Amino acid sequence: MPTLVDYRDAIAVDWRQPHPSAIDPITVADSRRVVAWVMSPPGVNSGGHQNIFRFMKFLEDAGHEVRIYLYSMDDPLTPAQVRDRVSSSSSYAKVRANIQQYPKAGIPDDVHALFATSWETAYRSYRDPSRARRFYFVQDFEPLFYPMGSEAVLAENTYRFGFYGITAGKWLATRLTRDYGMRTASYDFGADPGHYNLINRGERSDVFFYARPETARRGFELGVMALDLFARDRPDHRIVMAGQDVRNLSVGFDYVNAGSAQVGDLNSLYNECAAGLVLSLSNMSLLPLELLAAGAIPVVNDGENNRLVSDNPFIAYTLPIPRALADRLIEIVDRPNAADYAVRAAASVSTASWEASGVQFLEAFERGMSGR
Repeated sequence: MPTLVDYRDAIAVDWRQPHPSAIDPITVADSRRVVAWVMSPPGVNSGGHQNIFRFMKFLEDAGHEVRIYLYSMDDPLTPAQVRDRVSSSSSYAKVRANIQQYPKAGIPDDVHALFATSWETAYRSYRDPSRARRFYFVQDFEPLFYPMGSEAVLAENTYRFGFYGITAGKWLATRLTRDYGMRTASYDFGADPGHYNLINRGERSDVFFYARPETARRGFELGVMALDLFARDRPDHRIVMAGQDVRNLSVGFDYVNAGSAQVGDLNSLYNECAAGLVLSLSNMSLLPLELLAAGAIPVVNDGENNRLVSDNPFIAYTLPIPRALADRLIEIVDRPNAADYAVRAAASVSTASWEASGVQFLEAFERGMSGR
């Protein structure tokens, strides 16, 4: 049985029938909207939730009211605990939004827009009787999170619900429109200069690896294979792993375990690194641009899922072959003009701000509210 979605929600949705909000959507004369977001409870260092809060803040700064409704089948956190978690973390944007459990009767009638944020929340959003316009904040292609089976199919079906998708990068917008006929808009990725910036203009020797063994789409095993080859050929370079606590990982090379580092601790770590290995087998990670902002050269597996998100020339796109990835890391650490190259890499993302992404998002939101 599916574990993320309520069984009653899954069996009640027949997406062949247009949702009432698509047939007779609400119209709003006032420029100030009430916007509800349905989400699972955020983790301490959940990148996806951090991004959601970032864009909720853009809505609030534009004068809209935001409300957060929690939907989860397996997370016992209360709204008060969620508020404490996000308010105590430097990783989350500070929003005024009220946080509450999703009400059994559905969202209030004064809500103008309803955002689903993951496949399971899309089912609850579809079932809600509100006439609020439906949006889908899509950060990844979630059917790829599962082996081919019921959950993959249920996740894929949500792209046929008729919601207006606002996606993280152009790859998702392209795929959802091409394969499912979904109306979409996208925003570009950014790098927060308050968190990620160049502080080391000198020599670098470390190699960073975004290590997420519990997240299959981050290609952990493939990355370890590449690093094993790299370590044999360049044993004097320190390898640093961050993203998840891997202190008990047994591999054929030495490494430093930085664990689930807080956002505030990452910039100094990145500034010691000549290269960063970031594998993304679905939608591109936020890390490549953040690494670039700190002067570290990201090595990323080649594919349209990454290139359609960013065509930055300093991203070292490489075939997902262990030897090819290792060779690209060697090329970077051996670069004779590495310090100058790091400075130019950081400069290449100086205008890639989240504020610009926020403008794109707000423009897409207004198009969705007007039905365009």
